[in-house]
Amino acid sequence: MDPRRDRRGTHLSDETPALSVVIPVYNEGENVAPTLRGVVEQSHVRPLEVLVVHDFDEDTTVPVVKRLQAEMPELRLHKNTLGRGALNAMKSGLRAARAPFVLITMGDGSDDPADIDPMYRLAKEGADVVAGSRYMRGGRQVGGPLVKRTMSRTAGLSLHWLGGLPVHDATSNFRLYSKRLLNQVTIESRGGFELGLELTVKAYRLGMRVAEVPTTWRDRTAGESRFKLVEWLPRYLHWYWRGIVGRVVTNR
Repeated sequence: MDPRRDRRGTHLSDETPALSVVIPVYNEGENVAPTLRGVVEQSHVRPLEVLVVHDFDEDTTVPVVKRLQAEMPELRLHKNTLGRGALNAMKSGLRAARAPFVLITMGDGSDDPADIDPMYRLAKEGADVVAGSRYMRGGRQVGGPLVKRTMSRTAGLSLHWLGGLPVHDATSNFRLYSKRLLNQVTIESRGGFELGLELTVKAYRLGMRVAEVPTTWRDRTAGESRFKLVEWLPRYLHWYWRGIVGRVVTNR
């Protein structure tokens, strides 16, 4: 009997998932296997769908996911049709996700899948954004360029203390969103990884609940990062200042 079918003969992929996990990838190859196993095995939310979003059919991640689908039916390949790049991959995954809650995590293994369940619990309790936070008590960051780490920490903590943003980590994309939020806002980000900051700022300004859990972020040990600090810094700064003035706007 196919384990992906229940006793009534309904294929599990036909069920509406409780949680969708979106993982943008770019030629991760075998590097993605531990990430996918970690998400499926360490998260106990069911039904679960894991959308692996790739830009092109020749991506080295694709055959690895196809092989793993035999043991992890939660995995789904989703081709990004919005244009190449991390932002469009995330946007495409958010659109395709079928669950009422959608979590974004990276394919390089930098995020800790053990934090998915506590993030989901906070969402079920009413949070529209739940951030995996490196800079709150209990969180930490392991590795990565010093300049990038320093700027990220400074941005997150200053937005928290000066802008009133209810999270300590502004720049990570390890975040869970409610479909209520996603259906209410228009994504304005133009590239890079500023999406998490944009959606968090918008949720806060709309008066939605924003929460966080401590997480440990580890720099990738294989492959090449697509993070481009100099190119994307102005875009981060745009949402940074929107977050700073957000306290004034929401308190009027």
